[in-house]
Amino acid sequence: MKKKLIITLGVVVTIILVLGVKFYMDEKKLDEEMIKVVYSDEAKEVFEERLKNLDPKALTKEGIIQAYAIDKESIRRNPMGGINVILIVNEDSEMNIEYTLDKYNGKLDGGGASISGKLSKLLGRWEENK
Repeated sequence: MKKKLIITLGVVVTIILVLGVKFYMDEKKLDEEMIKVVYSDEAKEVFEERLKNLDPKALTKEGIIQAYAIDKESIRRNPMGGINVILIVNEDSEMNIEYTLDKYNGKLDGGGASISGKLSKLLGRWEENK
């Protein structure tokens, strides 16, 4: 009886460990795929188009948005679909934009965006309550 219990317990623990490793590997694979998408040329085109919509002179010396960098630690799956990512503008962590990337009709596109207060003020998109 005791031997049967030990064998059953060993099998259950082994199954739990195997499933845990499988879920971990699946999650890691998903993270790697999201990173590939965010750093792809297609995503770069989306980011630059969206930045130029905010600032027509973006990515030039005359623009408010002169450069951007992807915050690798911010890349995560959006529960509603797509990938959330934060772009740091002009190497200032207080000036950032959070985008949701998703595929629409087979083409990568930006969904919603959330612009930091500091960047919104510089772009003239922020109005103080008076």
